[in-house]
Amino acid sequence: MNHPNLDMDALRTLATGLELGSFAKAAERLCRSPSAISAQLRKLEDQLGVPLVQKSGRGLVATEAGESLLGYARRILELNDEAVGAVRGAEMEGWVRVGLPQDFADAWLPPMLGRFARAHPRVRVEACAERNTVMRERLAAGTLDFALIWGEPADLPHSAPLVRLPIAWIGPANAAPRRDADDALPLVLFESPCLFRSIGIAALDAAGISWRIAFTSSSLSGLWAATAAGLGMTVRTAASLPASLQSYSQDLPALPEIALTLASSQANLNPAAARLADILKETLVDATRELVRQAPSAARHVAA
Repeated sequence: MNHPNLDMDALRTLATGLELGSFAKAAERLCRSPSAISAQLRKLEDQLGVPLVQKSGRGLVATEAGESLLGYARRILELNDEAVGAVRGAEMEGWVRVGLPQDFADAWLPPMLGRFARAHPRVRVEACAERNTVMRERLAAGTLDFALIWGEPADLPHSAPLVRLPIAWIGPANAAPRRDADDALPLVLFESPCLFRSIGIAALDAAGISWRIAFTSSSLSGLWAATAAGLGMTVRTAASLPASLQSYSQDLPALPEIALTLASSQANLNPAAARLADILKETLVDATRELVRQAPSAARHVAA
């Protein structure tokens, strides 16, 4: 049986349009006209013999077949881009120092660094998973090339928010939030200074809810363990949340969104650092896509 060779540009159009939620935005991103985008989608549909997109309001969404193809398209495009990067960047050398929040280190760092190492074997990478305050200090001191940090720090000029995530009250799975006998809410928080700590306490104070610090930790794993053990509620995003925990909203004040920001120590990254930063952005988009699908208000992309 002869299988058609799917057009790489058409696959990129499909993936970009569905990821952005708009083929008009895909046309802008890919520097193509709307008619060229439509022609590429038709070409894919003709090759496969099934409709891949359908109208929904004023836009287009994926059909069941389109959703199925999207998964393959991402894999094909990633492998293509990795191959191009490996050939073009085989001689790339240097040193890259990158930081990530502890929330994402286990899930993101190994595959991200593995992908980068395969394409650029002569580049040495130093990666760290630290609290925001530590990474900001290291960025200011120039001992990190770039980092993904929480918030939008005005004192770091070379930074841009990539996505916004809602902050949530986090407690044990399958257990309701509990108060003390004096109606104070026990809290499990990072040591000060901490953005999440400040935001949570301010929300409780504004709502007139009494609270007490039940447990503090300098590590996220300690925070998760104490919360899962029922020592108190914590404040974080629901991204990369362990199965032993869940978010709550009943009888607790609403919390705002928080930005995930890519910050660098200088205006222009060296080529190796710039390439790893691009992979980090792609990883962020992939990691938050499922969160958006499950709860459309749960994450908002700011820049691609």
